[in-house]
Amino acid sequence: MIKLDSKIPEGAMADKWKNYIDHAKLVNPSNKRKLDIIVVGTGLAGASAAASLAEMGYEVKIFCYQDSPRRAHSIAAQGGINAAKNYPNDGDSVYRLFYDTVKGGDDRAREANVYRLAEVSNNIIDQCVAQGIPFAREYGGLLDNRSFGGAQVSRTFYARGQTGQQLLLGAYSALSRQIKKGKVTLYNRRDMLDVVKIDGRARGIITRNLVTGEIERHAAHAVVLATGGYGNVFYLSTNAMGSNVSPAWKAYKAGAAFANPCYMQIHPTCIPVHGDFQSKLTLMSESLRNDGRIWVPKKKEDAEAIKAGKLKPTQIKEEDRDYYLERRYPAFGNLVPRDVASRAAKERVDAGHGVGPTGIAVYLDFEEAIGRLGKSVVEARYGNLFQMYEKIVDEDPYTTPMMIYPASHYTMGGLWVDYNLMTTVPGLYAIGEANFSDHGANRLGASALMQGLADGYFVLPYTIADYLADQIHVPRFTGKEPEFNDVEKNVNERIKKLMSINGKQSVDSFHKRLGHIMWEYVGMARNEEGLKKALEEIPKLREEFWKDVRIPGDTAEFNNELEKAGRVADFLELGELIARDALNRTESCGGHFREESQTPEGEAKRDDENFTYVAAWEYKGDGQEPELHKEHLTFEAIKLVQRNYK
Repeated sequence: MIKLDSKIPEGAMADKWKNYIDHAKLVNPSNKRKLDIIVVGTGLAGASAAASLAEMGYEVKIFCYQDSPRRAHSIAAQGGINAAKNYPNDGDSVYRLFYDTVKGGDDRAREANVYRLAEVSNNIIDQCVAQGIPFAREYGGLLDNRSFGGAQVSRTFYARGQTGQQLLLGAYSALSRQIKKGKVTLYNRRDMLDVVKIDGRARGIITRNLVTGEIERHAAHAVVLATGGYGNVFYLSTNAMGSNVSPAWKAYKAGAAFANPCYMQIHPTCIPVHGDFQSKLTLMSESLRNDGRIWVPKKKEDAEAIKAGKLKPTQIKEEDRDYYLERRYPAFGNLVPRDVASRAAKERVDAGHGVGPTGIAVYLDFEEAIGRLGKSVVEARYGNLFQMYEKIVDEDPYTTPMMIYPASHYTMGGLWVDYNLMTTVPGLYAIGEANFSDHGANRLGASALMQGLADGYFVLPYTIADYLADQIHVPRFTGKEPEFNDVEKNVNERIKKLMSINGKQSVDSFHKRLGHIMWEYVGMARNEEGLKKALEEIPKLREEFWKDVRIPGDTAEFNNELEKAGRVADFLELGELIARDALNRTESCGGHFREESQTPEGEAKRDDENFTYVAAWEYKGDGQEPELHKEHLTFEAIKLVQRNYK
């Protein structure tokens, strides 16, 4: 039976983290050498955590399924990273970053965690500058900032349109230094297949060597999951194709509560779907909304003419263009939060004003910005993004508007963690996108990189020590304990079961069908009828998968289809939990939009009386309904009001 205890420190909001640090238990240097920590994932959260923990003296093992830690999906982040430095002197502060994040998440985040995130944000920038991250600078040499959605200040630090890549290279450099020193052991091309508990505590993992197929055991005093989000449940998303939920899902089945799975972010600026054989979607950074203006034709006949190829967007007169975000949200304009911008695009397309060959797109136009700033300035800010767009779409965004449409991008839900970032399984931590803790029902742009590095560099090193201080007398685990035997046996049996099906349909075909169900019924707009339909269709599809999937090849070799099959099997279970959570939450909030709960203007309508809580689901066994636990949210520093960006 799970018991939720958020372990939020006492004191005023601004003092909680300092009070925590002042009173947390410590591990002295000589004892740190006796303690082993496993980190799964080498993105910003995982790489920064492993580097920091090793620098402190712990023995660290780190795992990734890619050939190199540098291929972690954090590298795909484009636009920037938030911090409350207030360099532009435009009124920013730690409190304002905290406030904007909670408001952007539609008041469904834990205040104490968010305030800590805002508090350590400035340390991240100092750390990254010291590492040599080439942030953009103003003419005078100071770090430059730009604006992102959901804020009226400029607080986003950036490196053109490749901020994630530069930050990951910094974290990777720190990690590589520890690997060279022998404090971190890197295991690449490994898939985590389960977590091992001994006496109720997380003590290791079972992995599969993706090159040889060998099943391996790895033991430690604590396990940290930094494995990212589950947006690929939609099949088509902006995530890397290998991104998956499996490590987090195994943790859920081992007793870790899964929180708010229905909180999923649909990013408003992605290159639209262009065919049935597409395998992923491409993000166009939110930073483009600084200077780009989003519009559709006012007249449906113009939209139809564009769709038919009879009219070009540049031929639409200014008075015949509907800059719908500027019209509906004058205070924030094109920089409203992502969930608001995405739903607004869907509303225009559903109303018949969509553009492009499919009619499922809107325009992002830089004509005004180029006229105001000059092409060279726009190119300096966004050149690599424009180049990427042109390579994919074969149109020049300097001379014709970009076509964009919302797509699955980020997941605010994840493993439930307390203030220490520990799950409901003692010794099992979740950091970065793998946990639920900081973004409520909607993440603001440029906050994912902030959370990942905050957790890894500045939060986990303190909180994990508080746990490990009581573990210094626990001898090292060998991996030969009976619990490892049992979990490895279960892993082998599952692989054997998958390989023995020998059906007729490919793994991808099942993944695509799941994605279609999820997008149709559990996507941008949800209703009771559709969610119940999803809860009927997903179990049927899962049953068909276990009867008719075909996995060629063998287990004792590189087998990409086997790798994918295990992940899709987990997505087929996760999809049902997402739909169940969305059905339970009858309010609209952030990225979760229930059509039954909206204002007369079509905005999300919260139900604070009944839903001001974190929904944490407990696994009760295969074929059993999960149990819902509620962490009720209290708001000390922010008054609960309906969001308004007008």
